Amino acid sequence: MTGPLTGTRVVELAAQGPGPFACMLLADLGAEVVSIERVGARRYPADAHSRGRRSVAVNIKDTRGRDVVLDLIERSDVMVEGYRPGVAERLGLGPEECLVRNPRLVYGRMTGWGQDGPLATSAGHDLNYLALSGALHAIGESGHGPVPPLNLVADYGGGGMLLALGITAALLERAASGRGQVIDAAMVDGVALLLAPFLAMAARGSWSARGTNLLDGGAHFYRTYETSDGKWVSVGAIEPRFYREFLRVLGLAEADLGPQMDRNSWPSATERVAAVFATRTREEWTRSFEGVEACVQPVLELTEATAHPHAAARGMFVEIDGAPHPRPAPRFSRTTLEMPHSAEEPGTSTCEVLTGLGLSEKEIVDLRAAGVVA
Repeated sequence: MTGPLTGTRVVELAAQGPGPFACMLLADLGAEVVSIERVGARRYPADAHSRGRRSVAVNIKDTRGRDVVLDLIERSDVMVEGYRPGVAERLGLGPEECLVRNPRLVYGRMTGWGQDGPLATSAGHDLNYLALSGALHAIGESGHGPVPPLNLVADYGGGGMLLALGITAALLERAASGRGQVIDAAMVDGVALLLAPFLAMAARGSWSARGTNLLDGGAHFYRTYETSDGKWVSVGAIEPRFYREFLRVLGLAEADLGPQMDRNSWPSATERVAAVFATRTREEWTRSFEGVEACVQPVLELTEATAHPHAAARGMFVEIDGAPHPRPAPRFSRTTLEMPHSAEEPGTSTCEVLTGLGLSEKEIVDLRAAGVVA
């Protein structure tokens, strides 16, 4: 690897969702990631989360398994865990134990609610963190209930990316201080950060009911429209010059719809624009807007997006074991990112990693026979 994190060693206590996503990002950037997985675990096909790292199967509830992990942590720069608060401590792998072994360790903790607060130990999923942060209430159409925006916002944007940012920042700080530290990355915190501009709008009274605002589908020039073939196009013609071009291609005049920023006219304008889009197919509208500065693009299905000419030209997707994967990002001018290797089956690199820790072949065989490793 030649990425900017080349030479950085990461130990991941395998979990689901945002923690593995953060470790995927670190591996994509060149870090050497070793995933500690449970004995008997199995991998989902085409598991992008687990790409680019080695897998070791260890029973960390066994003291001998815990000691193997601590030995690995002692030689690493970063550790990532995604348990509920207190679980890692009960396993003997909490921050205190790990930082005693390695004072330079960056210890990343990924949770939904955070390490403290009345909900810290409660169960939850992406949708719950969105709900409590206020984000979920703001997403959806007017007159309808809130819409789950996949698990992109809390799990991955507010969780995994926030953790990856925290880890890289802590590594940068360690270069000056020589000391590691613990990172409390909570999905509710991350969603709150993502909400910053919308909270500001609400505070100054410029955010109204769901589905009636400029950026949530309320405006007829910032939403999606169905075409005659049952497909969709996206419209983002906010600026006046884009809006004029948008109306020109549709064959409409502003006088037909009312002033662009008059909220009272948006519902009727939406109906007029929808009726026009319904007269032609998505492909026909795509051709009509091609090369036009109107911020109109087709809404592609997942399988279509990977084959789009722009994606192909930038090499946005790569094929790994017959499945499309997003290419590592962002792109660097000098520290080039290599293509990640496919996800290993749990335990594939157990012998290799344990040998690197100095264990003899007999010791590894004995641990395997006792069910401590696999």
